[in-house]
Amino acid sequence: MMPRTSPKNGKAKRPKSWRKRIIRSVLYAVTAVMLVGTLAVGYLFLTPSGNNLRYLIADTIITTQHREWAKYIIGQAELDSRVKAYQKSFDGMGEERDNHTIKLPAAAGDQAEGSAAEVKKDLVEIEPISGKGYSGYVMTVNDPTKIRLGLPGKPGRGERVSSMVKRTGAIAGVNGGGFADPNWQGNGFQPIGIVMSQGKIYYNDLGGKKSTQVVGIDKEGKLVAGRYTLKEIEDMGVQEAVTFQPRIIVNGKGLIKNAADGWGIAPRTAMGQRADGAILFVVIDGRQPAHSIGANLYDVQQIMLEHGAVIAANLDGGSSTVLVKDGEVLNRPSTKSKEGRYLPTAFLVFEHPEQVDMPNIWEGLRPQDIDPSIW
Repeated sequence: MMPRTSPKNGKAKRPKSWRKRIIRSVLYAVTAVMLVGTLAVGYLFLTPSGNNLRYLIADTIITTQHREWAKYIIGQAELDSRVKAYQKSFDGMGEERDNHTIKLPAAAGDQAEGSAAEVKKDLVEIEPISGKGYSGYVMTVNDPTKIRLGLPGKPGRGERVSSMVKRTGAIAGVNGGGFADPNWQGNGFQPIGIVMSQGKIYYNDLGGKKSTQVVGIDKEGKLVAGRYTLKEIEDMGVQEAVTFQPRIIVNGKGLIKNAADGWGIAPRTAMGQRADGAILFVVIDGRQPAHSIGANLYDVQQIMLEHGAVIAANLDGGSSTVLVKDGEVLNRPSTKSKEGRYLPTAFLVFEHPEQVDMPNIWEGLRPQDIDPSIW
């Protein structure tokens, strides 16, 4: 039987049953989506495990450039309360005074004649690591006195760590402290807190605040992390430092009790030290489901403890997380460019750090003189 045709143009008409099947399929799909959505909302808001997942999602969003989106998961009031609670917790984690000591390996010339010489270690050692949902690296710097703070080469804009490494002749580098990042398009030139290089304060936007949480190295190569006044920092002989938080290990003990207090899942960078003086950098990729989702601060703390850290602190993470060795970016930054972001600071490793000069690119500039949005 031939299909019916229109008397006007002769084209075949589609049977009404075909249209009904399309409409029925669409209705089934919409109903299924609504049912799944209802079940998901019920799970997230009405069950203990769902509630935990909801706060994990919110904490993860809080660590990103879009913190305000977390209000759609937990509400604005709860978002404000959670951020405030984390800040209070982080402040408390920086208060205990650190009393760790380091014992640097004796130089070859200092060893007694006839004694068994220790096997010479490479200055920088790289170890791939992985865990549940994350992958990254631990970089060990066996001589902490070889670390210097890297700064951009030109005023007005930050610099990628890979560029800092190549320009200064460094062996390796890891991103350092945070920076102003308006509309998540910041130029990386305006640090947050203080920047200290060669024993001098290069940048300070503390205003009336009397103390800040720092991560840095003193004259002897000892890692300094925690809340200190500028006078205390000076008296301690701190040479290279940035402001960041929280400190996660002090006097050999972890300060984060469990994963629930780990401040969400994200790319991470942290700095620690063993009792023998070796500096540990943990760099974990994130926001890349096919490669690495990321880690929480509890994960980072446990990695540090497993590697012998007696003190450790968080550094800027997220899209800033980057590890460079011999001019090559080893990790996978969560940015469009595989080289990572433009940043104001980085911890660099040199064979001869005493020969490296880092001019103060902020000299003569007040914080209010800098527009971090202008490229």
